[in-house]
Amino acid sequence: ESLAKNMSHRKFEAPRHGSLGFLPRKRAKRSRGKVKSWPKDTTDKEPHFTAFAGYKAGMTHITREVDKPGSKAHKKEVCEAVTIIETPPMMVVGMVGYIETPRGLRSIATVWAQHLSEECRRRFYKNWHRSKSKRAFAKYEAKYTEADGAAIQAATDKIVEHCTVLRAICHTQIKKIGLRQQKAHIMEIQINGGKNMAEKVQWVKDKFEKPVAVSTVFEDNEMIDTMAITKGKGFEGVVTRWGVTRLPRKTHKGLRKVACIGSWHPSRVSYTCLLYTSPSPRDS
Repeated sequence: ESLAKNMSHRKFEAPRHGSLGFLPRKRAKRSRGKVKSWPKDTTDKEPHFTAFAGYKAGMTHITREVDKPGSKAHKKEVCEAVTIIETPPMMVVGMVGYIETPRGLRSIATVWAQHLSEECRRRFYKNWHRSKSKRAFAKYEAKYTEADGAAIQAATDKIVEHCTVLRAICHTQIKKIGLRQQKAHIMEIQINGGKNMAEKVQWVKDKFEKPVAVSTVFEDNEMIDTMAITKGKGFEGVVTRWGVTRLPRKTHKGLRKVACIGSWHPSRVSYTCLLYTSPSPRDS
């Protein structure tokens, strides 16, 4: 009602279409989702993972009973669309320690496992097939046998002594998905819990080169957040892309358009104006 009173003349209210919080809608630089905020660390729990990686397998629908007092659908069955995510066990292959600085977190030490699988090492090559040596991490692997692993122990002690945040380096087992791709996806997963940093570091080291199941990270019926990259939908108009209302039937030169794209002044099209273009894959 307040919106209608402030407007000069309008038969119906017309909120803007499309959220400006997701601008710019363009191709994402990264090929997978990025966790931009992690759960707050607590010392009253055991060390645990705070995220997991999976692959979208498809969609289906479910029927469930709504528990929302005040809603018309309260205690009624509704049909909803759901996404199925395939989550084969992830492999822990390293850890990285961060210190807090005035400009944010900064990594100071990284420790890798002694043996890395082929699907993990493929990530460090642009073309695995045309590479001749395929000796990635061969020199690092030798550090475990040189001087009884003194260099590895020194990096581990540096993390324990200085770092405040610990993240495990894990990779997916993409061969178990059945996709054409054989190059695993690698991500950092923050480790929360534990009384001190030494307990966290030892907990991660014990899991080196071992699989981690999704059931050890999340529980049944737990509310979680998902981060992903949308697939490209090609060149689309404003009606499909933003959901704006079509113009009247007799509109000149088409009706699937935005009629007014801004005022006379400032004499330019604002970034808030909805235009048609190609919504390439983006972060969501």
